[in-house]
Amino acid sequence: MKQSYGKSSIEWLDEIDSTNSELRRRLQSLDNLSVIAARYQTAGRGQGTHTWLSPEDENLTFSILLRFGKGGIVQLPATEAVRITQAATLSIRSFLLSEGVQSRIKWPNDIWVADRKICGMLIENILDGPNVAFSIVGIGVNLNQQSFDPALPNPVSLAQLTGRRYPLRETLGRICEMICRRVAQLDTADGRYELEKEFNEHLFHLEKSRQDALSEAIADFEEGQQPVKDPRP
Repeated sequence: MKQSYGKSSIEWLDEIDSTNSELRRRLQSLDNLSVIAARYQTAGRGQGTHTWLSPEDENLTFSILLRFGKGGIVQLPATEAVRITQAATLSIRSFLLSEGVQSRIKWPNDIWVADRKICGMLIENILDGPNVAFSIVGIGVNLNQQSFDPALPNPVSLAQLTGRRYPLRETLGRICEMICRRVAQLDTADGRYELEKEFNEHLFHLEKSRQDALSEAIADFEEGQQPVKDPRP
């Protein structure tokens, strides 16, 4: 099922291994700003070797395709690929702010509310010589989930923070509109300057010892874990 929101076209799938993987498989046939969203991922992926586990129909798991150069977004040198991270993270931060939730960006592209993680990203860039040709921006937002495995170090959902439940399709539409506006900033020098300035204002780094402990806790949780699909009636 396809829906149009702003400049993006959203296709919802009931089940897929990974929305990033599906976008990569269909890279040549999809338009700029095409979005693939899944009700359930059987092999969701996070940074590095980490997985992204999410119950069916509880959270947002989606990927958006950015095309650069002719017929797409302004040509972007690979040395400036961080602009993609800036646009994506600030989009999610803007969405959370619209819901009354203040957040910050943990380097490189996690979104935290206080000391709890609400969103993670996997951004995969495909180069053509010195330039970015495509970027697959995978985003997982903890939206409606009310309980998490206690072995996970620090998750939180928007519903836990606000006490409200969010419709998946409508909410994704709103987020995609914000992504489109942020991506448009890549087209001008002023826009890129504003992205960098705002990104740096809300960016923080974990000290190495704390980051190592967090990574170890996640690895311990993932060891031997297999995604378990919620049973359907």
